Formats: sequence, structure tokens, C-alpha cells
Amino acid sequence: MELFANLALGFQTVTSPENLFYCFLGAVIGTLIGVLPGIGPVQTLAILLPTTFALPPVSALIMLAGIYYGAQYGGSTTSILVNLPGEASSVVTCLDGYQMARQGRAGAALAVAAWGSFVAGCFSTLVLAILAAPLAGLAVSFGPAEYFSLMVFGLVGSVVLASGSVLKAVGMILLGLLLGMVGTDVTSGIQRFSFHLPELADGIGFVPLAMGLFGISQILSSLEKEEKREILKQKLAGFWLSRQDIRDSLPAIFRGTICGSLMGILPGGGAILGSFTAYMLEKKSSKEPESFGKGNIRGVAAPESANNAAAQTSFVPLLTLGIPSNVVLAMMAGAMMIHGIQPGPRVISSNPSLFWGVIASMWVGNLMLLVLNLPLIGIWVRVLSVPYRFLYPAILLFCCVGIYAVNNNTFDVGLTALLGLLGYVFLRLDCEPAPLILGFVLGPMMEENLRRAMLISRGDPLVLITRPMSLAFLLLAVGLLVVMALPAIRKGRDKAFKEEEA
Repeated sequence: MELFANLALGFQTVTSPENLFYCFLGAVIGTLIGVLPGIGPVQTLAILLPTTFALPPVSALIMLAGIYYGAQYGGSTTSILVNLPGEASSVVTCLDGYQMARQGRAGAALAVAAWGSFVAGCFSTLVLAILAAPLAGLAVSFGPAEYFSLMVFGLVGSVVLASGSVLKAVGMILLGLLLGMVGTDVTSGIQRFSFHLPELADGIGFVPLAMGLFGISQILSSLEKEEKREILKQKLAGFWLSRQDIRDSLPAIFRGTICGSLMGILPGGGAILGSFTAYMLEKKSSKEPESFGKGNIRGVAAPESANNAAAQTSFVPLLTLGIPSNVVLAMMAGAMMIHGIQPGPRVISSNPSLFWGVIASMWVGNLMLLVLNLPLIGIWVRVLSVPYRFLYPAILLFCCVGIYAVNNNTFDVGLTALLGLLGYVFLRLDCEPAPLILGFVLGPMMEENLRRAMLISRGDPLVLITRPMSLAFLLLAVGLLVVMALPAIRKGRDKAFKEEEA
């Protein structure tokens, strides 16, 4: 009964005219950036962070959440029609979605993607609502030692599940931890790594870092690539699924939803890992695996269900434990901190309308996306014809104006440009910047909890292994590293990410 009362509070919050508008706005923006290849939710959230300053915290988080799961809907459109993933989690959808489109079944592919995303979104939001209160209640009993070990586990998970070299991912996390230490030490009041610059006395701002690493650097990287887009010329029709299509896709939607829901909760997991895993499971469980990649509707239903489910269950560790499971959720954590809200279990008791309002908004947003997605296909196709050379100058201008508007400080604009160049160098060196952001967000919290644990134990580091929950998280972290060291696991991981990039 308490769950229903909490959900009633959530729906009461989200159905206010202001919050409904921002839910709708987030869903539309998310679909739009999902449609446009090269502009993902990470870049969009980084660019839009300054605009949330003037919004109430609930409205800001509802809009940002809508952008994230809305991008999963939009990414399928360009994957199916152009064979070019608009969002990274839609890479796998290209394999069968585009083949269906070439066979004259683009309408069926788009329809099953929309319905699969809707069913998965509703189910995963229910999982989030059910798990939220028990996990938050458990987390309240955590002490500083448990929180430190949990964050170590989260960072190790992000290393294991990050694409590319594990060594490079570790290096990026360590760099993020170092950048998080810039500023004034809360305990001693001494400035650290600020180079006597007064602008760095409070540390590097989250907004300049996010915009530079994911906004500016992406623009620089995209300008090197030649535009190649062959938009499907056929008239789109046949959005109603046949009985055979429904029979084939329903089990795939169910399995993809379960797989994505589990992948989203894992540290370092998310929509990309969920969609790829669901596709591989579907292919291996099929009696005709050779039909995948040739227009099999299950190859669209499973990954599209999984990426939407994972996008929404990835909110579980953020809202209940205060640990972002991927870079998009790190952006959300940064937005919460900007509004003076510390992510974690106390949000559910200190600000229940925000907590349950965000959860309820996911049901409302998924319904909006289902209603809007298919009727607006014609508009999304026209959007795909806009050359990038017209989009990027506008994005760059918006970044600079947004950064300056935060503190009315030109130093932040220069810092963003410098971080953008650094992010571009990282991309050229195949260093994924996502672990850096996670390290930057979690670093100060890790340091604070480690210091508290040392004070309580009077400097005894054994407190991290004498407390059962803390020891359990540390053992899980070590276990992940040991598993990654196994040759078969490492080979399978590398092969998976190579197939995903292809």
C-alpha cells in the first residue's frame, strides 16, 4: 500500500502543467538528438545543464531523464532508415532494421521498435519503483566505510564494462579523481592544485568539464568525418504489425526487457551493453541464427526493448545509493548537485515529491513517446537531411553562451575550450572520457567517506575489511578484476566491443 501511496504522490507531482511540459520537452528533445547521428544524450545533457539552473529541481530532472530515454526511441529511426545509429545503443538495430527497410518493411521495423521500447520502459520503471524504497532503506544503514567500498566497486565496474583498453580506462578514472581534488580542501582550508588561480578555488566546475569533454570535443571529432547518409527513398507505410510479426517479436521483447533491466543496474552498464547482450542472447537462442542480420524482426525487437529498459533501471543505483552507473547518470548526479541535492538514499525521505515524481514521469514520458514517435516519422526523416555544417556552429555558440551565463565569467569559457581540446586528444588516443567523469563525480565523495571512516576508526585502515558490507563490496571489486584477467573473458569482451563499433 505504501508503494501505491508513493506512486500517487509521484503522479500528482508530474501531472502539474509545468512538469508535464518539461516531460514532453525532454521526450521530444531526446527523440530529436537520438535521430541525429553524432549527437547523443551525453553531449545534449552536457550542453543543456546550464539551462536547468533556472528550473525547479523536479522539472529539471524530469526533462533530463526524458532526454535520456527519449534518445533510445529516436536512435532506432535513423538506424532503420539510414543504417547509421543515431545513438550508440542503437548500433545493433542497424543489423536487421535496415535490412527490413530495404525489403519494404520499414514501417514494421519502426513499429516493433516503438512498441518494444514502450513495453520495456513501463516494465523497467515498475522495477525501479519496487526496488527504490528497499534499497534506499538498506543504504541508510551504510557507514562511511561501506560507502567508500561501494564507490570503489562502482568505479571498478565502470572500468570492466568500458569499451577499449582497460589500462586506459583506469588511467582516465585516476585523472578524474585528480581533477576532482582541485580546489579548497574542506578539512584544512588549503587550496590544492589551483595554481593560485582564484577561479579554481572552488574546484573545476562540472558544467565546463562536461561540456568540454563531451560537447566541444565531439564537434571537433565530427568535423573530421565525411558525411555519408543514404536516406531510404521508399514511402513509409505498414505501421501495423501482422499476427506473425507479433508472435515472433513478443518473446524477444520480453527477453530483451529482462536482459536490459538487469544490465542497467550493473555499475558501468547501461543501454549500450543491454542492447548488445540482448541481441546476442536472441541470436544464440534462435533455431535460425543465420537469419539474423538479414531482416529478422527479433533482431530489432530485442535490442530496442533492452536499451530502453536499461536506460531506466540505470536510475536505480543513482537514486537509491547515490552511485551513477554510467556517464549519463553522472551528468544527472551533477545536475542534482548543482541544485543542492545530494544523490543517495536520503533523497527519498528528504524530497519524496522529487524522487517519486521522476519515477512517475517515466511512465508518462514513455506514453508520450509512443503517441508521438510514429506520427512524426516524416518530420524526423526531414531532420536527417539537415547538413551537420549548419548544426555544429549553433551547438558551439549555445555551449559558449550557456557556460558564460552560469557565473558570468569568461574564465569558464576558456576552461571549457581547453577541456574540449583535451577531450579531442583523448578521442584521438582512443581514451574513453566516460570513466573520467565518473571518477570526477565520485572522487570527492570517496575522499570524504574515507576520511570519515579513518576518523571513526582512529586511523585504522582495517575498518574497510572488518565491516562485513564494506568487505563484500571490496571482494566484488576484486572479483571483477580477476574475472577480467581471465583470457577467455577478456577476449570475449574485446570481440564484443569490436562488433559493436563495426
